[in-house]
Amino acid sequence: MKLLKLTAKTLLGVYCAALLGLALFQRDLQYHPGAAIVAPAQAGLATIETLRLSSGDGETLVAWYAPPARDDLPLILYYHGNSGVLADRAARFRRLVASGYGLLAVSYRGYGGSTGTPTQDGILLDAEAAYKEAVRRGFSGRRLLIMGESLGTGVATIIASRFDAAALVLDAPYFSALDVAGGRYPIFPVGLLMRDTFRSDLAIADVHMPVLMMHGEADTIIPIASGRKLFELAHEPKQFIAVPGAGHLVMALDNVYPRVTAFIDANTAGEGREGRR
Repeated sequence: MKLLKLTAKTLLGVYCAALLGLALFQRDLQYHPGAAIVAPAQAGLATIETLRLSSGDGETLVAWYAPPARDDLPLILYYHGNSGVLADRAARFRRLVASGYGLLAVSYRGYGGSTGTPTQDGILLDAEAAYKEAVRRGFSGRRLLIMGESLGTGVATIIASRFDAAALVLDAPYFSALDVAGGRYPIFPVGLLMRDTFRSDLAIADVHMPVLMMHGEADTIIPIASGRKLFELAHEPKQFIAVPGAGHLVMALDNVYPRVTAFIDANTAGEGREGRR
């Protein structure tokens, strides 16, 4: 009996210590910013220029920008995931720009040359600053499309719920960050602890534009079930691309990208164009 009690106390102590660590260091687990400052040309993107934006609370943000190749092509307002730097998305940026689309991708606070420390409220201010920069440069309505990847799908969904655009494209979306964390740490009360919950499930009700979601069926970072739950809440018109055997982030795959460009072209100023790459 004494051994049983000692074991129970030890397990309880370990659990409480893990719970405290999860509460104290949750943002270190949620955000993995890269510190490297990489110029677009260094990433093989010579046509992209670096901008400096100011957030609503005074942070200085790095952003990458390239205008569309033609006036009938949209600007893609791009919100990245929770790790690395913009240069880590060079392959997908290169493909979007090669298709003639414009690009404006903001580096969140604390990521790759941007000042500050990432939090949900701060990242949403950064996302809003990027949206306002796009509008300032003359992109709105059918000339502006909002796109997000992974963590950035929550950012993109919230921005799309607050501001107007032609359409919303999400690569590896989630019901909420709380939903993903609950699946990852099922023995802990994450609903009581989590600060940055990115409630896409609440925001999607206020998104009134065409929506495209895509997800790898073998995604181990954000389970496709979480994305499907969000899709069920989205208003029509909407499309969901499930990719058998694919893992995390599928937009740039050869069997997916043509479907993405078809959706973009059908819902922006580029409607009816053919021969997309």
